[in-house]
Amino acid sequence: MTIPVRIKTDFIDIDTTIDPNQAQRDAAWELYVELLTRVATAPLPDESGLLREAMNSLYTLFACTRTTLKSYGPRIARKTRKAEYSVGYLAIAILNRGLRPFLSKWHPLLLDHEEKRPNGLSSLEHEKQWGDCYEECRADLKRVRQTLAQYSDILATICDVPKYATDRKKMTQ
Repeated sequence: MTIPVRIKTDFIDIDTTIDPNQAQRDAAWELYVELLTRVATAPLPDESGLLREAMNSLYTLFACTRTTLKSYGPRIARKTRKAEYSVGYLAIAILNRGLRPFLSKWHPLLLDHEEKRPNGLSSLEHEKQWGDCYEECRADLKRVRQTLAQYSDILATICDVPKYATDRKKMTQ
């Protein structure tokens, strides 16, 4: 079954197809579970939640994705005659073209700001005092979440399970 894959946001633009074998479907399920159970994929209300928690959650996606890729090996990296790419390719593209640019930009800037937090000031209050960077980082994080929501919908299709990211949008409207 060839599955169309279309992810288009400010960070990433992928338009391809995948023809998953059983190993790719199993790996997609593992990636789907990891993705949907992270704070990085949940909405971050304006007046709550820490950017640091969201960034740490995004970083953990690198480790769990690498583990899944290594565990399944080349079986999830090979393309077929019916499709251009594989689940392995898609996972690596999401990490390198979706998450890495965000983290490379914002992690060092947030770390620098965090190191200047005065004693007695909460982490959340200090983040809010980050000036324009606070709002810009949250806006970029929202765009990364849109990418991850599209990715999770594709993984759900590959696994033949309900699209939780899309359902979550409906539940919060």
